[in-house]
Parts: sequence; C-alpha cells; structure tokens
Amino acid sequence: MSDPAPLAVETTAIAGLLVVRLPVHRDARGWFKEAWQREKMVALGLPDLAPVQHNVSFNARRGTTRGLHAEPWDKLVTLATGRAFGAWADLREGAGFGTVVTLELDPGVAVFVPRGVANSYQTLTDDVAYAYLVTAHWNPAVRYLGLALDDPALGIDWPVPPAEAEVSEKDRSNPRLAEITPVPPRVPLVLGAQGQLGRALMRALPHAVGVDRDQLDLTDPAALAAWDWAQHDVVYNAAAWTAVDAAETAEGRRGAWALNARVPAELAAIARRHDLGLVHVSTDSVFDGEQEVHEVDEPVAPLGVYGASKAAGEAAVTSWHRHHLVRTTWLVGEGPNFVRTMADLARRGVSPRVVDDQIGRLTFADTLADALVHLVQHAPPGTYHVTNGGPARSWAAIARAVFAACGREADDVVPVSTAAYAAGLDAPPAPRPRHSTLALTALEATGFTPEPQDEALARYLTALL
Repeated sequence: MSDPAPLAVETTAIAGLLVVRLPVHRDARGWFKEAWQREKMVALGLPDLAPVQHNVSFNARRGTTRGLHAEPWDKLVTLATGRAFGAWADLREGAGFGTVVTLELDPGVAVFVPRGVANSYQTLTDDVAYAYLVTAHWNPAVRYLGLALDDPALGIDWPVPPAEAEVSEKDRSNPRLAEITPVPPRVPLVLGAQGQLGRALMRALPHAVGVDRDQLDLTDPAALAAWDWAQHDVVYNAAAWTAVDAAETAEGRRGAWALNARVPAELAAIARRHDLGLVHVSTDSVFDGEQEVHEVDEPVAPLGVYGASKAAGEAAVTSWHRHHLVRTTWLVGEGPNFVRTMADLARRGVSPRVVDDQIGRLTFADTLADALVHLVQHAPPGTYHVTNGGPARSWAAIARAVFAACGREADDVVPVSTAAYAAGLDAPPAPRPRHSTLALTALEATGFTPEPQDEALARYLTALL
C-alpha cells in the first residue's frame, strides 16, 4: 500500500463543524481507510462519539442533492465511493447563526456535523455512497429544520444549480434563513436543585434547568422515561440519600440504596441512550479511612450502608464513558449543616461534645459547584476529588473555630473520641472513616485550585453572622 498523508482534524468557520482528513491506503486491489478510529480521532480533537446507528445512503446520478437538514443529533459523514459537494449552515442560536461552510468530499475527507448545523450533499459523480455514524436513533416522529437550498442569503455556489438537480419535493419546499427560528442550545439539568449543592449549582449555571423530587421523582421509572432528555447536554446529579445514620435502619437502608445506587444506574443508562454528560457526586465514605489521605484510585472499602450504596452508585456511573465522578466531604452550604449547627449552639450558650479523631476538610457548596462546572468544561472524563484546600482539621477543631468566630471561648467545645461520643447516644451511629482527607492532585492538575477551608469558613461565617 502507498503511504498516505497522516490523519488530521481541522476546524472550520462554524463552531464544532470539523473536517477529518483520513489516510486512504491504496494498492492494486483498491483502497482501505479507517472511517472511525476513536482513540486517534479523539486525541486530535474530534468529540468522543457514541454512535447508536450506522446509515448508508446511495445516489446513482451526478447532481443528486440531499438537505439542507439540521438534525437533533451529532453525526460523522464520510464517503465510501465517488465525490460530493457538501454545504453546511449554522442554525444554532448565537452569533454564528447563518454561517456557511462548503467543501468537496471524497473517501479521504470526513466531516463531523454537530447538532443544529444544517447539512447538505450534492453528488459530483455517479454512484456515490455516503456513510453516517449518528448519536441518536432516527425516529419518524422527530421533526427537524430544513433550509432552502437556493436561498440567496446563504450564497452557496452549487456545482449543479438546485433548479437542475435531483431534489426531493420536501426539500424544495424548505423555508429560507430569514424564516428560521434558531435552534436553542441544550442546557444542563441539575437534579436535587433545592439541596445545598443544587442551589450552588443553579447559581453557577443560571441557564440550567433545576428540578427536585416534586418536578421529577428519580425513583419512578415512568417519570424518568417521560422526561425530555433531548433538551439537555449534561446532567448534574446532586440528589442523594445523605442521612448516614438512618441508612443503618431497615427503612433507611432501602432508601439509601434506591437513591444512591439504583438512581445512578438509571441515569447512566439514560446518559448512554441520549449521549449526555453525567456528573455524579460521591463521598469519602466509600473508603474505610485507614489511609490518612485518599487518592482517586484507592480501592473502595465502605464501612457502612451509606458508603456501600454510594460505592455501588459509583460503579454504575463509571460504566458510561462520558462521566465525571466527583468525591467530596463535609458539605457546607445553604440549609442544615455542621457549621450552622455549631453557630446556633454557640449563640444559645451550649457547650457541645464534638469528636476529635475524625479528620478531613470542609467542602463549601459554592467551591464544589464551581469545580464541577470547571471539570465539565476543561477536564477529561474520570474520577476527581473536590474539597476545600489547606490543612485537614478534626470536627472538634472546626467547631472551636466557629465558636471563636461567634464570640465564644474555643474551649467551650469539648473534644471527645468517636467511641466516647457514641456512648452518649440512644442508638449507635453509623461507622465513619477516621480519615476523610481527599487528595486534590487530580483536580489541581486541571487548573482548579480550591480556596483553603480556613479562609472559606471565615467567609461563610461572616455572611452567616
């Protein structure tokens, strides 16, 4: 075989419309090419396709023209035989609306067409076969935009004028650009939008759709099936069972496994069907706490039901390649949390007993929300740890800092061991890891450095008090 030019991916005047130069290996028998090679193409900047359908279209005569169509899915178009003229028009909402790109195609040229970009192909030879990899199943009930081929506003110089070309009656009746309503962008979906993290995410993602259980019951398969997932590009799962002690009861065990294990599995399946990014928040409780600092690749070893249910959810989420799995600790935001509880006790003159042998870092909800958005925008899929930075502290040390900020003596907080604290309760608490400190190396390597927890705590208390 001959030695062709190397594989290359090129950008165009339309954002996200990419031209792929394919090496075509030729010899006396004919030619061979890799029309889709995930590892190589993704490394060069092509989106990580998860095609669900492979279509082949054959046109016998020169001048046969298809489109212009803006479909609600991404696709990779390549030729198996012949040559064709391609034209693309951006119909997405934004500054690029109406931008046009044209290009001649042959077996050595493929094009990645993002959702909302109208595409059309006109054969330049007889016997042209197109192959399409698409990211959603074709459905006759799905309607999408068509655009007039001969619209002067597009300025497309067709090799065969549309009036002389073989064009379907439907495509001859398509509207002009001035009559088109732009395709709106897909928006993130925040699950658990009324929780501490959910509220912070909605501030970080003001264009997102936020739902809580009243709008979408994640434990109801019928509700999940009825939701319009096509309007979203990324799902942020901030919904979870967080009652650690209650998870050890018979009723709590069922609730924890439903929300922390079964729901993530359902979301992973939905993300796979609709080609969505999935962001899932987990916990340090998947670890046994024997290591002083937990790395992202440490094997999970949960101590209790809560941790086990979260570990099961992690396994489900990582089955889908477009995932960002984020473990965090000791969340503080709007709503009930440890810092608010200690501030309230300080104001009421109470001197609490607080454990001093569980070590970790606080995670402020705004820091976590900003990190999640950053990871989606700038980091490859994978597992990350997110907490605030700085030295690790015990619960007792944090409580003393809160008391001092409230004008109480730090020594009014009585440090006790976990065993001593448990002895004073009516029912034994769930087991918790001794060490909850999560390594932030992977997060910081993406360019995100979280605020130190001591500074974040001072800022939070200033607003609270």
